[in-house]
Amino acid sequence: MSTNTVRSANDDYGDITPVDLPKRTLGTGPAALEVSAIGLGCMGFTMSWPPFLPHDESIRVIRAAYGMGERFFDTAEVYGPFANEELVGEALEPFRDDVVIATKFGFALHGGFGGSEGEAQLDSSGRVQQTDSRPETIRKAVEGSLKRLRTDHIDLYYQHRVDTKVPIEDVADVMGELMAEGKILHWGLSEAAPATVRRAHAVTPVTAVQNEYSMWWRKPEEELIPTLEELGIGLVPFSPLGKAMLAGRFTASTRFAADDYRSRIPRFSPDHMAHNIAMGDYVESLARAKGVAPAQIALGWLLARKPWIAPIPGTKHVDRLRQNLGGAAVTFTSDELAAIDRTLDSITIEGARYQPTQEALTNH
Repeated sequence: MSTNTVRSANDDYGDITPVDLPKRTLGTGPAALEVSAIGLGCMGFTMSWPPFLPHDESIRVIRAAYGMGERFFDTAEVYGPFANEELVGEALEPFRDDVVIATKFGFALHGGFGGSEGEAQLDSSGRVQQTDSRPETIRKAVEGSLKRLRTDHIDLYYQHRVDTKVPIEDVADVMGELMAEGKILHWGLSEAAPATVRRAHAVTPVTAVQNEYSMWWRKPEEELIPTLEELGIGLVPFSPLGKAMLAGRFTASTRFAADDYRSRIPRFSPDHMAHNIAMGDYVESLARAKGVAPAQIALGWLLARKPWIAPIPGTKHVDRLRQNLGGAAVTFTSDELAAIDRTLDSITIEGARYQPTQEALTNH
């Protein structure tokens, strides 16, 4: 880590004291990639979580994350589309050699499905619904991402959603070619079925799978996590704070504005919030017992699951950046973890995590 680089980040934001943030390794052998134990999910800077910060303020928050010790930043071409990569590229350009940048391809943003460049195919909720992982589209996508990110290589390149029209072996072949060309260094998949991960890994070794995983979405424990452990692949949980349900900021009467993504998620609907708040209340009780913040409990719990898990909570607030990074210092005894698991098993969650059109794109 460059002391001069950290100081420039501090000067840009103010007094940002680095956090002693440990490292974790995703993948094994030639596919191994070292990242900070907690990364920054950047989607919320440009989509899903209004109100959005002014551009310059977003730059300063991302640089503050770097100044505090985060070295793992997650974006995607679809976030905007394109605007998020441009933001992340600008923010991290002064520190490019000292960070890991992950981005994603795989949604229909490049024409070929009845739309022109940048015209995503949307569902009724404004979410991209068509996938496109044809080799020619991937090659076009990677060039665009490299330009927007202001870099000559992408550290970790995910297929954002599996394209059932394109064999995963063909996608893995292209990833191997891009790695040989030096345009990407590692690759991964997002929300992919364990069988698909296995097939992809057999062609070009996979470094990481990105998947929703948290105290209130534990489905990956059934098949995905055992598969990743067997194959030596890392897990990068998104929404590790349950879209803030686990951060201690909601009550049974919390309602979301129409432009807030959560207003369209069934488990956050008024009908379900009164029931589901039990999960948030439980995490708050754990936090009080340990004298930490609820978000730190949720992140510490994830880090305790496996040594090859590196969550990427998102935030646009510097105080929450520091709070989230503090999750790496939260520890649990084996008895505490067992007791937590028993309680989590007893708490039922009402409502789906996605709308049907969104869920239909997962687990292929």
